[in-house]
Amino acid sequence: MENEKILKTESGEIHYWIFGDIDCNKRTLFFLHGLTANHKLFDNQTDYFSKEYNVISWDAPAHGKSRPFENFTYEKAAFAAKEILEENGIEKAVFIGQSMGGFITQSVLKRFPEIVEGFVSIDSCPYGEKYYSKSDKWWLRQIEWMSKLYPDKILRKSVAKQVSTTEGAYLNMLDMHEDYDKKELCRLLGTGYACFLDDVSNLQIKCPTLLIVGDKDVTGKVIKYNKEWSEDLGCEISWIKNAAHNSNYDRPEEVNSEIEKFIKTF
Repeated sequence: MENEKILKTESGEIHYWIFGDIDCNKRTLFFLHGLTANHKLFDNQTDYFSKEYNVISWDAPAHGKSRPFENFTYEKAAFAAKEILEENGIEKAVFIGQSMGGFITQSVLKRFPEIVEGFVSIDSCPYGEKYYSKSDKWWLRQIEWMSKLYPDKILRKSVAKQVSTTEGAYLNMLDMHEDYDKKELCRLLGTGYACFLDDVSNLQIKCPTLLIVGDKDVTGKVIKYNKEWSEDLGCEISWIKNAAHNSNYDRPEEVNSEIEKFIKTF
C-alpha cells in the first residue's frame, strides 16, 4: 500500500510516499532521486524493499509534485529529510541517493550524521573540495544557459539518452521530465549543480557506505570522482554492467541485490 503524505515548509510543500505501514522495529530505507527526476525513478526499488523494510521515497524540493518551492538549497533539503523522519517517528534511516540524491544525503551527513544509519550512493559524486578543479566548478555553473541553447525536444531526449542504456530507463526519464516546461527544466539543471558547489565542503563519512556506479555512466566525471572517492573511503565500487547514470532503472535486479547485501552487513 502506497501512502502519499505532505510535509509543509516555509518554502513550499514536499510530497513523499510511505510504502506500507511504519513499523518501528524495522529498518527504514529513504530513497532520494536525482536532478530533474522524481520518486518514479525508484519504482523498481520501493515495492521490492517494502516487503521487508520501512520504505520512504519523495519528490525532492523543487521537483515533481514538490513544486513550487522557493529558493532551493541543499541545506533546506537536508532539514526537510530530517523532518520527514521525525514526523513519522523514525530516528534514523539508510539513505539511498541517486546522483543529486547522493548530494542531499551528504548534506544531511554534514548537518545530522546521527540520523544516517547507512549511505548508498548510486551514480553520485562526493562532497570534498579536493575532487573538483577550478575548471570543473566553472563548467558546472554554466549548465543553465548551456541547456537553453538546445531546442526543447532535443534537450529532453539527449538528457534521457545520456542517463540510460535501456529503453525502459530512457522512457522513464522522459516521463519524469513531463513535469517541467523547458525554462523550469533548464533552471533546475543549473540550480542543482550551482547549489551543490555552494554546499560542498570536506566531509568525513563515518557510517557504512556503498558506492554503486553504472559502468556506462558518461554523465560528467562520475566514474573518475567515484574511483577517487572509493580510495578515500576504503571501499570498493559495485560496478553495474551495461548501466548508465540511472543504473538502478537500467539494471534494477543487480542494483537491488547490491543494496540488499550491503544493508545486511550492519
